[in-house]
Amino acid sequence: MALDIDTFIDRRQMRRKLSFWRVSALLAIAVALIALLASVGALKNIGKPSQHIARVPISGVITEDKPLLEMLEKIAKDETVKGVVLSIDSPGGTTVGGEAIYEAVRKIAKDKPVVTSVGTLAASAGYMIASASDHIVARRSSIIGSIGVIFQYPQAVRLLDKVGVDVKAIKSSPLKAEPSPFNETPPGAVVAMQQLVDDSYKWFVDLVTERRPLNRAEVLRVADGRVFSGDRGLELKLIDAVGGEEVAKDWLVKEKGLDKELKIVDWKPKRESDSLLFGNAAINWFAGQLGLGTNRAEEMIPEELRKRLFLDGLLSIWHG
Repeated sequence: MALDIDTFIDRRQMRRKLSFWRVSALLAIAVALIALLASVGALKNIGKPSQHIARVPISGVITEDKPLLEMLEKIAKDETVKGVVLSIDSPGGTTVGGEAIYEAVRKIAKDKPVVTSVGTLAASAGYMIASASDHIVARRSSIIGSIGVIFQYPQAVRLLDKVGVDVKAIKSSPLKAEPSPFNETPPGAVVAMQQLVDDSYKWFVDLVTERRPLNRAEVLRVADGRVFSGDRGLELKLIDAVGGEEVAKDWLVKEKGLDKELKIVDWKPKRESDSLLFGNAAINWFAGQLGLGTNRAEEMIPEELRKRLFLDGLLSIWHG
Protein backbone atom coordinates (compact mmCIF):
# COMPACT_ATOMS: atom_id res chain seq x y z
CA MET A 1 0.00 0.00 0.00
CA ALA A 2 2.84 2.35 0.93
CA LEU A 3 4.51 1.57 -2.39
CA ASP A 4 1.36 2.52 -4.27
CA ILE A 5 1.19 5.88 -2.47
CA ASP A 6 4.85 6.60 -3.27
CA THR A 7 4.27 5.70 -6.91
CA PHE A 8 1.21 7.96 -7.03
CA ILE A 9 3.19 10.90 -5.55
CA ASP A 10 6.07 10.34 -8.00
CA ARG A 11 3.67 10.32 -10.94
CA ARG A 12 2.05 13.57 -9.79
CA GLN A 13 5.46 15.23 -9.49
CA MET A 14 6.42 13.96 -12.94
CA ARG A 15 3.19 15.33 -14.41
CA ARG A 16 3.89 18.73 -12.86
CA LYS A 17 7.41 18.78 -14.30
CA LEU A 18 6.13 17.79 -17.73
CA SER A 19 3.46 20.50 -17.57
CA PHE A 20 6.09 23.09 -16.63
CA TRP A 21 8.35 22.16 -19.53
CA ARG A 22 5.43 22.04 -21.97
CA VAL A 23 4.33 25.56 -20.97
CA SER A 24 7.94 26.77 -21.15
CA ALA A 25 8.34 25.28 -24.62
CA LEU A 26 5.12 26.93 -25.83
CA LEU A 27 6.22 30.30 -24.44
CA ALA A 28 9.63 29.95 -26.10
CA ILE A 29 7.95 29.16 -29.43
CA ALA A 30 5.61 32.16 -29.04
CA VAL A 31 8.52 34.51 -28.27
CA ALA A 32 10.51 33.18 -31.23
CA LEU A 33 7.49 33.63 -33.53
CA ILE A 34 6.96 37.23 -32.36
CA ALA A 35 10.66 37.97 -32.85
CA LEU A 36 10.52 36.49 -36.36
CA LEU A 37 7.46 38.56 -37.30
CA ALA A 38 9.06 41.70 -35.88
CA SER A 39 12.28 41.08 -37.84
CA VAL A 40 10.41 40.95 -41.14
CA GLY A 41 8.35 44.03 -40.25
CA ALA A 42 5.03 42.22 -39.89
CA LEU A 43 4.35 43.91 -36.55
CA LYS A 44 5.45 47.44 -37.41
CA ASN A 45 1.94 48.83 -37.80
CA ILE A 46 0.31 47.03 -34.89
CA GLY A 47 -1.10 49.67 -32.54
CA LYS A 48 -0.94 52.38 -35.23
CA PRO A 49 -3.96 53.44 -37.33
CA SER A 50 -3.69 52.60 -41.02
CA GLN A 51 -3.30 56.32 -41.75
CA HIS A 52 -2.16 58.88 -39.21
CA ILE A 53 -0.06 61.94 -38.39
CA ALA A 54 3.28 61.07 -36.81
CA ARG A 55 4.35 62.94 -33.68
CA VAL A 56 8.16 63.04 -33.40
CA PRO A 57 9.49 64.21 -30.01
CA ILE A 58 12.86 66.01 -30.17
CA SER A 59 13.89 66.93 -26.65
CA GLY A 60 16.94 67.51 -24.50
CA VAL A 61 20.47 68.00 -25.79
CA ILE A 62 20.74 67.31 -29.53
CA THR A 63 23.44 64.99 -30.83
CA GLU A 64 23.88 62.94 -33.99
CA ASP A 65 21.20 60.55 -32.77
CA LYS A 66 21.35 57.40 -34.94
CA PRO A 67 18.12 55.78 -33.62
CA LEU A 68 16.22 59.04 -34.21
CA LEU A 69 17.68 59.41 -37.72
CA GLU A 70 16.71 55.81 -38.55
CA MET A 71 13.18 56.47 -37.33
CA LEU A 72 12.88 59.63 -39.44
CA GLU A 73 13.98 57.61 -42.47
CA LYS A 74 11.23 55.06 -41.75
CA ILE A 75 8.65 57.83 -41.44
CA ALA A 76 9.71 59.19 -44.83
CA LYS A 77 9.05 55.77 -46.41
CA ASP A 78 5.90 54.83 -44.45
CA GLU A 79 2.85 55.38 -46.65
CA THR A 80 0.49 55.35 -43.65
CA VAL A 81 2.09 58.57 -42.35
CA LYS A 82 0.27 61.46 -43.99
CA GLY A 83 1.91 64.29 -42.07
CA VAL A 84 4.41 64.93 -39.28
CA VAL A 85 4.37 67.05 -36.14
CA LEU A 86 7.81 67.74 -34.68
CA SER A 87 7.35 68.24 -30.95
CA ILE A 88 10.49 70.20 -30.05
CA ASP A 89 11.67 71.03 -26.54
CA SER A 90 15.43 71.49 -26.76
CA PRO A 91 18.15 74.03 -25.93
CA GLY A 92 20.19 72.76 -28.89
CA GLY A 93 23.37 70.71 -28.94
CA THR A 94 26.04 69.91 -31.50
CA THR A 95 25.88 71.60 -34.89
CA VAL A 96 26.50 68.23 -36.58
CA GLY A 97 23.56 66.70 -34.71
CA GLY A 98 21.31 69.59 -35.68
CA GLU A 99 22.44 69.42 -39.31
CA ALA A 100 21.84 65.67 -39.57
CA ILE A 101 18.32 65.88 -38.12
CA TYR A 102 17.57 68.99 -40.23
CA GLU A 103 18.46 67.10 -43.41
CA ALA A 104 16.38 64.07 -42.36
CA VAL A 105 13.35 66.31 -41.78
CA ARG A 106 13.80 67.99 -45.17
CA LYS A 107 13.74 64.56 -46.83
CA ILE A 108 10.38 63.85 -45.18
CA ALA A 109 9.06 67.27 -46.21
CA LYS A 110 9.63 66.49 -49.90
CA ASP A 111 6.57 64.20 -49.85
CA LYS A 112 4.75 64.92 -46.59
CA PRO A 113 3.82 68.14 -44.79
CA VAL A 114 5.83 68.78 -41.63
CA VAL A 115 4.90 71.22 -38.87
CA THR A 116 6.76 72.07 -35.66
CA SER A 117 5.06 72.51 -32.30
CA VAL A 118 7.48 74.16 -29.84
CA GLY A 119 7.13 73.39 -26.15
CA THR A 120 9.25 75.25 -23.61
CA LEU A 121 12.05 76.05 -26.04
CA ALA A 122 13.55 75.50 -29.46
CA ALA A 123 16.89 77.26 -29.29
CA SER A 124 20.11 77.03 -31.32
CA ALA A 125 20.23 73.57 -32.97
CA GLY A 126 16.64 73.09 -31.73
CA TYR A 127 15.55 76.09 -33.79
CA MET A 128 17.70 74.84 -36.67
CA ILE A 129 15.61 71.66 -36.76
CA ALA A 130 12.36 73.61 -36.41
CA SER A 131 13.38 75.60 -39.50
CA ALA A 132 13.37 72.38 -41.51
CA SER A 133 9.58 72.14 -41.12
CA ASP A 134 7.04 73.93 -43.33
CA HIS A 135 5.37 75.77 -40.45
CA ILE A 136 6.42 76.63 -36.87
CA VAL A 137 3.97 77.02 -34.00
CA ALA A 138 5.06 78.07 -30.49
CA ARG A 139 3.45 79.18 -27.26
CA ARG A 140 3.52 82.88 -26.39
CA SER A 141 5.96 82.14 -23.58
CA SER A 142 8.06 79.60 -25.48
CA ILE A 143 11.75 80.42 -25.93
CA ILE A 144 13.05 80.42 -29.50
CA GLY A 145 16.06 81.64 -31.46
CA SER A 146 19.64 81.71 -30.17
CA ILE A 147 20.87 81.53 -33.76
CA GLY A 148 24.61 81.07 -33.47
CA VAL A 149 27.56 78.75 -32.88
CA ILE A 150 29.97 78.40 -29.98
CA PHE A 151 33.28 76.61 -29.43
CA GLN A 152 34.37 76.23 -25.81
CA TYR A 153 37.56 74.91 -24.29
CA PRO A 154 38.94 74.89 -20.73
CA GLN A 155 42.16 76.60 -19.61
CA ALA A 156 43.92 74.86 -16.71
CA VAL A 157 47.29 76.62 -16.95
CA ARG A 158 47.01 78.57 -13.69
CA LEU A 159 45.78 75.47 -11.85
CA LEU A 160 48.72 73.43 -13.16
CA ASP A 161 51.13 76.20 -12.12
CA LYS A 162 49.75 76.13 -8.60
CA VAL A 163 50.18 72.37 -8.21
CA GLY A 164 53.56 72.42 -9.94
CA VAL A 165 52.67 70.42 -13.05
CA ASP A 166 54.24 71.26 -16.40
CA VAL A 167 52.89 69.46 -19.50
CA LYS A 168 55.34 69.16 -22.39
CA ALA A 169 54.35 68.39 -25.99
CA ILE A 170 56.22 67.51 -29.16
CA LYS A 171 54.16 68.56 -32.18
CA SER A 172 54.29 68.14 -35.93
CA SER A 173 53.14 71.76 -36.31
CA PRO A 174 52.38 74.71 -33.97
CA LEU A 175 48.57 74.42 -34.25
CA LYS A 176 48.40 70.67 -33.69
CA ALA A 177 46.12 69.85 -30.71
CA GLU A 178 45.29 73.50 -30.18
CA PRO A 179 43.58 74.95 -28.26
CA SER A 180 44.92 72.92 -25.35
CA PRO A 181 43.96 73.24 -21.68
CA PHE A 182 47.62 72.75 -20.74
CA ASN A 183 49.06 75.97 -22.20
CA GLU A 184 48.08 79.51 -23.12
CA THR A 185 46.29 79.47 -26.45
CA PRO A 186 48.51 80.87 -29.23
CA PRO A 187 46.97 83.68 -31.36
CA GLY A 188 47.06 81.45 -34.46
CA ALA A 189 44.83 78.87 -32.76
CA VAL A 190 42.32 81.53 -31.75
CA VAL A 191 42.16 82.75 -35.36
CA ALA A 192 41.70 79.19 -36.65
CA MET A 193 38.90 78.44 -34.19
CA GLN A 194 37.18 81.74 -34.99
CA GLN A 195 37.24 80.86 -38.69
CA LEU A 196 35.67 77.50 -37.87
CA VAL A 197 32.91 79.15 -35.85
CA ASP A 198 32.37 81.83 -38.53
CA ASP A 199 31.97 79.19 -41.26
CA SER A 200 29.33 77.31 -39.28
CA TYR A 201 27.59 80.53 -38.27
CA LYS A 202 27.37 81.63 -41.93
CA TRP A 203 25.87 78.23 -42.83
CA PHE A 204 23.30 78.57 -40.02
CA VAL A 205 22.32 82.09 -41.10
CA ASP A 206 22.01 80.98 -44.75
CA LEU A 207 19.81 78.07 -43.65
CA VAL A 208 17.42 80.33 -41.73
CA THR A 209 17.38 82.81 -44.64
CA GLU A 210 16.40 79.99 -47.00
CA ARG A 211 13.71 78.52 -44.76
CA ARG A 212 12.07 81.60 -43.21
CA PRO A 213 10.27 84.53 -44.92
CA LEU A 214 13.22 86.82 -44.16
CA ASN A 215 16.06 88.27 -46.19
CA ARG A 216 19.66 87.84 -45.02
CA ALA A 217 19.88 91.29 -43.47
CA GLU A 218 16.73 90.61 -41.44
CA VAL A 219 18.11 87.26 -40.26
CA LEU A 220 21.42 88.83 -39.24
CA ARG A 221 19.55 91.32 -37.04
CA VAL A 222 18.13 88.46 -34.95
CA ALA A 223 21.10 86.10 -35.29
CA ASP A 224 23.25 87.60 -32.54
CA GLY A 225 22.65 84.70 -30.15
CA ARG A 226 19.60 86.23 -28.46
CA VAL A 227 16.51 84.24 -27.53
CA PHE A 228 12.97 85.54 -28.00
CA SER A 229 9.54 84.74 -26.66
CA GLY A 230 7.06 83.10 -28.99
CA ASP A 231 5.11 86.38 -29.14
CA ARG A 232 8.18 88.34 -30.20
CA GLY A 233 9.25 85.52 -32.53
CA LEU A 234 5.95 85.86 -34.39
CA GLU A 235 6.60 89.57 -34.97
CA LEU A 236 10.11 88.78 -36.22
CA LYS A 237 8.82 85.98 -38.49
CA LEU A 238 10.89 83.36 -36.70
CA ILE A 239 7.64 81.42 -36.17
CA ASP A 240 4.36 81.35 -38.07
CA ALA A 241 1.67 81.06 -35.40
CA VAL A 242 1.09 81.12 -31.66
CA GLY A 243 -0.46 78.08 -30.05
CA GLY A 244 0.01 74.42 -29.27
CA GLU A 245 -0.28 71.11 -31.07
CA GLU A 246 -3.96 71.69 -31.92
CA VAL A 247 -2.95 74.79 -33.91
CA ALA A 248 -0.24 72.77 -35.65
CA LYS A 249 -2.74 70.07 -36.66
CA ASP A 250 -5.20 72.75 -37.78
CA TRP A 251 -2.59 74.01 -40.24
CA LEU A 252 -2.07 70.48 -41.62
CA VAL A 253 -5.84 70.16 -42.16
CA LYS A 254 -6.59 73.61 -43.58
CA GLU A 255 -3.42 74.32 -45.55
CA LYS A 256 -2.27 70.83 -46.56
CA GLY A 257 -5.64 69.11 -46.96
CA LEU A 258 -5.17 66.35 -44.39
CA ASP A 259 -8.29 64.65 -43.05
CA LYS A 260 -9.26 66.24 -39.72
CA GLU A 261 -10.14 62.77 -38.39
CA LEU A 262 -6.53 61.60 -38.65
CA LYS A 263 -5.07 60.88 -35.24
CA ILE A 264 -1.68 62.07 -34.08
CA VAL A 265 0.35 59.01 -33.09
CA ASP A 266 3.63 58.95 -31.18
CA TRP A 267 6.69 57.60 -32.93
CA LYS A 268 9.66 56.89 -30.69
CA PRO A 269 13.15 55.80 -31.75
CA LYS A 270 14.20 52.29 -30.80
CA ARG A 271 17.17 52.59 -28.44
CA GLU A 272 19.04 49.37 -27.77
CA SER A 273 21.71 50.88 -25.54
CA ASP A 274 22.69 54.03 -23.75
CA SER A 275 24.60 56.29 -26.16
CA LEU A 276 26.66 57.66 -23.26
CA LEU A 277 28.21 54.42 -22.03
CA PHE A 278 31.68 55.90 -22.07
CA GLY A 279 30.50 58.89 -20.11
CA ASN A 280 28.80 56.69 -17.52
CA ALA A 281 31.87 54.48 -17.25
CA ALA A 282 34.11 57.48 -16.63
CA ILE A 283 31.79 58.89 -13.97
CA ASN A 284 31.38 55.50 -12.29
CA TRP A 285 35.16 55.04 -12.20
CA PHE A 286 35.57 58.47 -10.64
CA ALA A 287 32.85 57.69 -8.10
CA GLY A 288 34.69 54.48 -7.22
CA GLN A 289 37.94 56.37 -6.64
CA LEU A 290 36.11 58.64 -4.22
CA GLY A 291 34.78 55.64 -2.32
CA LEU A 292 31.19 56.31 -3.42
CA GLY A 293 30.72 52.96 -5.12
CA THR A 294 30.06 52.22 -8.77
CA ASN A 295 26.86 52.68 -10.78
CA ARG A 296 26.45 56.16 -9.32
CA ALA A 297 26.41 58.17 -12.59
CA GLU A 298 22.64 58.65 -12.54
CA GLU A 299 22.70 59.75 -8.90
CA MET A 300 25.68 62.10 -9.20
CA ILE A 301 24.82 63.89 -12.45
CA PRO A 302 21.38 64.04 -14.13
CA GLU A 303 21.19 62.67 -17.69
CA GLU A 304 20.77 66.04 -19.43
CA LEU A 305 23.75 67.51 -17.54
CA ARG A 306 25.84 64.45 -18.42
CA LYS A 307 25.00 64.99 -22.09
CA ARG A 308 26.17 68.59 -21.87
CA LEU A 309 29.38 67.61 -20.07
CA PHE A 310 30.36 65.13 -22.77
CA LEU A 311 29.45 67.26 -25.80
CA ASP A 312 32.35 67.82 -28.15
CA GLY A 313 33.03 69.84 -31.29
CA LEU A 314 31.13 72.91 -32.47
CA LEU A 315 28.00 73.58 -30.45
CA SER A 316 24.78 75.40 -31.19
CA ILE A 317 23.25 75.41 -27.74
CA TRP A 318 21.56 77.90 -25.45
CA HIS A 319 22.82 77.77 -21.84
CA GLY A 320 19.73 78.84 -19.95
